Amino acid sequence: MYAIVDIETTGGNATTGFITEIAILLHDGSKVYHTYETLINPDCPIPPYITGLTGISNAMTATAPLFEEVAEEIFYLLKDVVFVAHNVNFDYTFLKHHLAKCGYNLNSKKLCTVRLARKAFPSLPSYSLGKLCSSLKIEIEDRHRAGGDARATVELLNLIIKQGGLNHISTMLKRNSSEQWLPPNLDKQQIELLPESPGVYYFNDKKGKVIYVGKAVNIKKRVKSHFTGTDEGMKRQQFIIHIFSVTFQTCSTELHALVLESTEIKRLWPKFNYSQKQAETRFGLYTFTDNVGYQRLAIDKKRNHLPALYRFNMLKEGMVMLRKISLQFNLNPYLCFLEKENVNENEEPENHNAKINAAINALNEQLPTYAVIEKTKEEKTFCLLIERGCFFGMGYIENEFPDELNILKDKLEPYSDNDFIRNNIFRYAEMNPTKVISFRNF
Repeated sequence: MYAIVDIETTGGNATTGFITEIAILLHDGSKVYHTYETLINPDCPIPPYITGLTGISNAMTATAPLFEEVAEEIFYLLKDVVFVAHNVNFDYTFLKHHLAKCGYNLNSKKLCTVRLARKAFPSLPSYSLGKLCSSLKIEIEDRHRAGGDARATVELLNLIIKQGGLNHISTMLKRNSSEQWLPPNLDKQQIELLPESPGVYYFNDKKGKVIYVGKAVNIKKRVKSHFTGTDEGMKRQQFIIHIFSVTFQTCSTELHALVLESTEIKRLWPKFNYSQKQAETRFGLYTFTDNVGYQRLAIDKKRNHLPALYRFNMLKEGMVMLRKISLQFNLNPYLCFLEKENVNENEEPENHNAKINAAINALNEQLPTYAVIEKTKEEKTFCLLIERGCFFGMGYIENEFPDELNILKDKLEPYSDNDFIRNNIFRYAEMNPTKVISFRNF
């Protein structure tokens, strides 16, 4: 027995939205034998854009029953049948949440007609209910109303069954089947092909654009965990429905995956990644010699082709560091662009430059250069390089590990530096000193 369900709501979030209409059509596998349909008073104003989409207004629901008044009847209609809907997790999550608030625990098997249609009618241009019905010549009366959409879903289910879909339905309803919790537009085969190894995974939308990047010790296990949670929030629901494919890159270690994830988030700026979207390093500490012969220190915007003594995300951070260096080595603040007036005009360039060089040498000692290495199963050496306290890049060394820094750098792919990557490599190096190779700064 199936219950084909459709609901209309005040919004996409089960925890803050309310149901305005519900239709339940009980189906015995060949025909509908019972229909339940009613408007529901959401006990709150219906947003104008929802009224524009569905045609359901505040006036229409004013005399309708509240959800708690019909919750018992809805629960008993659904509790012993298979819950069927187009993008089933949305309707099911909404009803489960609101029934639970009324004291009823809905725990039904689910069927998604989006996933069923993809199996029964592959290669159609779209599997949204309206476009799918257009492709299959199914008429929809009262589009975006619960009854109209539910009756169209019944016709869709009948076509799927006639197309030999009972085998698909049987597979989906098995206890351990992932079809019940997977996103409606994601092919189960893609999950089965994921490796159980460290790496970075990418969720892609309908057009192939990356909408989320994540890292994992076990890619398959982590990807599955995104879909088996109980989060009813709108962010998760919107996230799930936009996933059409998953791709991945395997990594040597969890640290490799962590660094790659961070750089990929910065590169791709995915819609559903909310952390690690801080600005890139924007300033650097530079040295140069002016036309009088004084070697000077300055904080300036990051320059791609000019090596910095150190890099900063914020101008204030750099100015604080420069002022500390100036005080520690008794540097002329004017020659460090910390003061507008030169209060020590009589100091000779040689004396000033010696103090500048001492400050730079001390900074070099505080900003180490080292490689973190890991042996891979393929007998290669994976390497991450910290140069002068900043992340330089990473890559694989196939032959003997080079002794010289410049040779090593030529073998690695440069990556953008940021605080998150840098701090994680620092911590890893402290915990694994046997995997660290130090280089002398020049």
